[in-house]
Amino acid sequence: MAPGALRRPEALRPLKRALLAALVCGALVGSAAAEECVTVEDFAKGKVGEFPPDWKPRKDSGHSAYSIQEMDGRRYLQAIAKNLGIQAAKQHEWDPKTSPVLAWSWRPVEFPAGSDERKSKTNDSALSVYAVFPYSSFSVKSLKYTWSAVVPVGTHLTSSAGLTQAQIIRSGTAQKGQWTEERVNVLDDYKKYFGEADVPKAAGIAVLTDSDDTKSSAQGDYANFRLCKP
Repeated sequence: MAPGALRRPEALRPLKRALLAALVCGALVGSAAAEECVTVEDFAKGKVGEFPPDWKPRKDSGHSAYSIQEMDGRRYLQAIAKNLGIQAAKQHEWDPKTSPVLAWSWRPVEFPAGSDERKSKTNDSALSVYAVFPYSSFSVKSLKYTWSAVVPVGTHLTSSAGLTQAQIIRSGTAQKGQWTEERVNVLDDYKKYFGEADVPKAAGIAVLTDSDDTKSSAQGDYANFRLCKP
């Protein structure tokens, strides 16, 4: 080919194909790295309609509030609380230093009437997820992530003499009945809210759909809990 002559389109096609293949390969590798997660709970174990195995309610009456359900191929934990406020928890030790991100899906179905997590008399929520840490022989520390009907996103709340540090990470009722994906950085949140640079291993996860303070009813669903690297 003479100097300065243009390459014909046919000659460029192999180069374009190679570049496209490299870009696709790179995107797939990047996506896999970004989604390096380990499943903690997908509710595949256990029977539909029953309380999930490997979970424990804080009180025995909580057995009736939580059950495995299935719809459109998705297994999930259904929570129905009628004038009730009892956590359900699963023991699962992990190190936030290596897997700092806790991810899950949830769906609000019924928000407790008149709920407002900022007030003790109306402190109920359709959906809350906890990252639980050991503290003493009779208590734990927890990071609580809540979907509130009215409290603004970003609001920070505390309870249990500061042992529970809560964040409102989603607010409003417009997405009622819709599944939403959440990802939180447990490592960063522990350092921020407990003011400790050395973060211990977490002991497990917990959920709470409650309506006892408002003396009403609440319903929400939880699915696909995962631990992820950033």
